[in-house]
Amino acid sequence: MFDLVIRRARLPDGSLTDIAISDGKIAALGEVRGEAATEKDLAGQYWLSAGWIDSHVHCYPKSPIYHDEADRIGVATGVTTVVDAGSTGADDIDAFYQITREADTRVHALLNIARTGIVTQNELADMSQIDKVGIRDAIKRLPGFILGIKARMSSSVVGANGIHPLVRAKEIQQENGDLPLMVHIGNNPPDLDEIANLLGSGDIITHCYNGKPNRILTPAGELRASVKRALDRGVRLDVGHGSASFSFEVARVAIAQGILPYTISSDIYCRNRINGPVHSLAHVMSKFFSVGMTLPQIIDCVTLHAAQSLRLRDRGRLEVGLDADLTLFDLKEEPCLFIDSEGQSVAGEKQLIPLAAVVGGEWFITDEGKKHHVVNL
Repeated sequence: MFDLVIRRARLPDGSLTDIAISDGKIAALGEVRGEAATEKDLAGQYWLSAGWIDSHVHCYPKSPIYHDEADRIGVATGVTTVVDAGSTGADDIDAFYQITREADTRVHALLNIARTGIVTQNELADMSQIDKVGIRDAIKRLPGFILGIKARMSSSVVGANGIHPLVRAKEIQQENGDLPLMVHIGNNPPDLDEIANLLGSGDIITHCYNGKPNRILTPAGELRASVKRALDRGVRLDVGHGSASFSFEVARVAIAQGILPYTISSDIYCRNRINGPVHSLAHVMSKFFSVGMTLPQIIDCVTLHAAQSLRLRDRGRLEVGLDADLTLFDLKEEPCLFIDSEGQSVAGEKQLIPLAAVVGGEWFITDEGKKHHVVNL
């Protein structure tokens, strides 16, 4: 007997499937026969995908600048896995880990290369903040929790140190099993060309569609040569919307040239969740309908691609034997207004509404799901 069977779920490609879950894993797909302790029949009315992964959030509650609650930005909004992108460094990563054990959402971290994490806005202005031994020991202590490392490479963060913190980050990466490296880009110095030239296969550029002068597009609207070379080497683009790092115009021009994000992430924390322009991962995902992406492309960015980018091998796909992490959602087709980080607005016509999250086979109704009475399913 299965623990749970979800029947007639609509997949992003429009097809219908049943999904059976046992012991926290996907046990069967297709037309599932057999009994279950619990059955939920979606009758083709609702969409379902592998669980959404937000690969750039800030959810260390004790962080003085960027903080939030994992479940508030996780299962309450249809997100089954969140990855905190550098809120903590080696000094506080153990405390963060202990807090996350209480969450229903799966929580991981990218370790800030500065030992204090983001306690101030200029954590890499002092090179002595980068403690290789402390980083190495933290990675050894928490191998399933720490997925990679994070370096924020903009002028307000690095001060007079320019590109040097990124050179150190690449050394740390290579000394610790070639972990994923996420690099924040913003105002220069360092110049984006310097940053891109140091990055290799699997490295992640976050805030890829920011509207600042140090962006991926030239003034003529073409992809910078350094960024093109980096993408050819296997560097990946992550959205990291945030309060100041997403421009509709940059995204529209880039995507029209085939420069798509590999991952869509929110860079969410309490203030940009409550006051905007982020609000939720679903809200950020919905913006990409307005710049030329399809539903399957958008879903891949928060499932398959996100899992691949951070080496979460048991998540991101609907496949027998993988974690039973799922997101149930609706696609509302009605006029809606979206605002980017530049204050520019775009009239949209589609919006993703997360209704439920399933984490390891456990069912959670989202805030939107409660409004839509999905609790009765």
